[in-house]
Amino acid sequence: MEKYIIGNLKMNLLTQAERNHYLASFSSELKKSKFSNSRVVLCPPMVHMEKFAGVFRGSEVQVGVQNVYFEERGSFTGEVSPLMVKNFGGEYAIAGHSERRRYFGETNEVANEKIKIALKSGLRPVYCIGETEDERRKDLTFEVISRQIEEGLLGIANTQADRLIIAYEPIWAVGTDVVPESNEVMEVRILIRKILSELYSPELAERIPILYGGSVKAKSAAQVCVDPGMDGVLVGRESLIPMEFLKIANIIDKS
Repeated sequence: MEKYIIGNLKMNLLTQAERNHYLASFSSELKKSKFSNSRVVLCPPMVHMEKFAGVFRGSEVQVGVQNVYFEERGSFTGEVSPLMVKNFGGEYAIAGHSERRRYFGETNEVANEKIKIALKSGLRPVYCIGETEDERRKDLTFEVISRQIEEGLLGIANTQADRLIIAYEPIWAVGTDVVPESNEVMEVRILIRKILSELYSPELAERIPILYGGSVKAKSAAQVCVDPGMDGVLVGRESLIPMEFLKIANIIDKS
């Protein structure tokens, strides 16, 4: 299966100068890399998406967004529809990220609506799931993950399911320097694949990429992705440093 290295730039690149420096640096570093089995995706802030899509058009880098609304158009002040994203060059949309859940009250049901309309609009949704430190301590990881998948993917047909990407991001690892052991990540991967097999079919479940997210760095890429057999990573902080981000991508691609 093709690997996915997705960068979530979050709310950064505050000026045109910052953005231009980032794009120049990324393009320069990209020339040193050649990926044979991976897709590199960047999800900048919405205001930068069209520029990113233009710069990387025709290259091996694709562009997505960090969030979308669950309507195509209408009186929804401040929101951006997935159809807008698609029409301006975006290909992916993150849904259910832990920060969206924490700060904006995004539920599995809301993520489900976003996933549905993203698929309808021709985008590939990247659905984030994961447990908190408290849930992990209470041994509720499997229960939480199961509920997030079943509720988040409710009503997604077999004909659409192979457009999905699942990103397991244990919330206790996001924004920290703590990463789970390879066997812990592998256990969750096996669980996710089992749930997907029950929702769809074993054959279809095998075609849905499962990524790891949460404090991913070059030094931990093998531990959280390669060794546990994940299909790629969702990268936060390190995606702001093109050299480090592409170093992660190269490690995964050559595995």
